[in-house]
Order: sequence, then C-alpha cells, then structure tokens
Amino acid sequence: MARTTPHHHPLAQPLYSRIAVELLGELADGTVPPGGRLPGERRLAEHFGVSRETVRQALEVLRRDGLITTDRRGSHATLTGPPARRPSSLTFPVGARAAVPGAVDRATVTWEAPPPEHAEALGLAPHRPTLVHRYESATADGRGRRSAVTSFSAVALAEVEELARYRDRARGGAAAQLRRAYDWMPSAGLTLHHRDSITRLAGAPTVRVTRRVHDQYARPLEITDLLVDAQQEALVYEFTLPAAA
Repeated sequence: MARTTPHHHPLAQPLYSRIAVELLGELADGTVPPGGRLPGERRLAEHFGVSRETVRQALEVLRRDGLITTDRRGSHATLTGPPARRPSSLTFPVGARAAVPGAVDRATVTWEAPPPEHAEALGLAPHRPTLVHRYESATADGRGRRSAVTSFSAVALAEVEELARYRDRARGGAAAQLRRAYDWMPSAGLTLHHRDSITRLAGAPTVRVTRRVHDQYARPLEITDLLVDAQQEALVYEFTLPAAA
C-alpha cells in the first residue's frame, strides 16, 4: 500500500541523520562499490547541498554503525553483497547520462511555481509552488549540451517519502541529483507509466523530449522537458514499470 507522508515529517529528524540515510541509500544501490572510497567532505557537501559539518556528522553516524571505515586515505564503504534491489530501468531525469571524465554535470532542486504547461499537466493551480529539479550536462569540449526541467506533482510529494524530504532543502535551492527517483516511486507502491514524446525542433539541430509519468490510478507524478543537441525525427513510445512486490 502506498504511504502518505505529512509535509512536516522531515523536521522530526536531524539534518545530519537525513543525510546519513540518503548517503546510505547511495551506498546500497552500488553508487560506491563495496570497499570503494567515498568522495571527500567538500564534494559530498556540494552534492547534498549542506555544510561540511553536517556531512561530517552524517559520516560519523555511518561510521558508528560500521557501514563505512575511515583511514588516512579517506572513508570507504563496507557494505557487502549486491545492491538491496535491482535499480530501475528508467533513468532520472530523462536524458541523464553516465559520468563522463571531464564532463560538466549539475543538478539542483528548488521550491517554486513550475512552468505553466507543467502546472497544467500536473493538475496544479497557477503559481502554486512545487518541487522543481533542473539538470544540465555538457561534454568536456562544451558540446553535447543537455538541459532538463522536471516538476513533481502534489501526489508524488505526498506518496514518496524520499521526495518529500527535499521540500525544505529546496526552498533556497540545493544540489540534488535525485538519480533514484524511479526506484523510490515503486518502493512507495506506485506503478509507473510513462509516455515520452521526442520531437525535433524546426530550424535547429535540437531535440525536445517530454516525459509524463503517472501511476496506476492515472494520477500525474512528474513531467520533464529535456533539450538536447541531436538529429532525430519525432518518436513516441510508452511502457509500464510495475510496483515493487
């Protein structure tokens, strides 16, 4: 059964504890392999949009529980075995690519009114704020630029606890990849159905991809608009990703 999370719930947990939970999730899904070294405190602080002191406290929580070890070379994951569950076959946001050496890859979340067409698709009243995710990427030589804007619905924020946690962090804008968004939704009991429309923009070597995601009750969850340099004709396809057993 899908769970509902009150908006005030994240306040019941210290910030460093919430960051520890998010970091543990990334360790569990194999982002850092067993025995692998974690990024430094500065990079983790930028990644989660918090201070280095908060990261330091979060690492201490994981260290105390024996989930990481720290030596002169840095902190290392001590989890063993395969990831807790198979990662989703969907990539968030649409168009996000695997890390490329030297590439610029930036993602942030804000709490703001979404673009009008997003608000309409999500059933939000005009100017009503919601969680908005922005992704930008370019190769080392500055080519292959991609930019994506995602807006989440009130349903997604109410049903998916992991997304709800970002509400307060996003008020001032914060770095956040949300790479596991399509894992969190099925874990909350939601069956994901998405429809991707791919259209070449007239007069420009640019393709626009629009992804609309709804659940098994036809409730909208998110909408993403991606712009990417490419040479493709229009294409529409859809499939369904079942909820976790």
